[in-house]
Amino acid sequence: MMSKKTKALLYNFVVFALLFIGARYLVSTYFWYQGIWISVAAFVITLLLSPKFQAVKTAQGEQIFMSWLFLKGVKKVG
Repeated sequence: MMSKKTKALLYNFVVFALLFIGARYLVSTYFWYQGIWISVAAFVITLLLSPKFQAVKTAQGEQIFMSWLFLKGVKKVG
């Protein structure tokens, strides 16, 4: 059984990776950047747009919460 901290870390990684791949494709297609600058631009875009997951100990036990630029407040994930 995985701990909630491990799940939060995996959620962060998977969502960041998916958004990075999409952003890298869009930057390479629609912008004039070349070489490493495509990845740098995609990294900055993904860093700003990706949600943040965190495991927090509460009275009900350890739970995972998410905050995101496009959602108001903090949402309970699991």
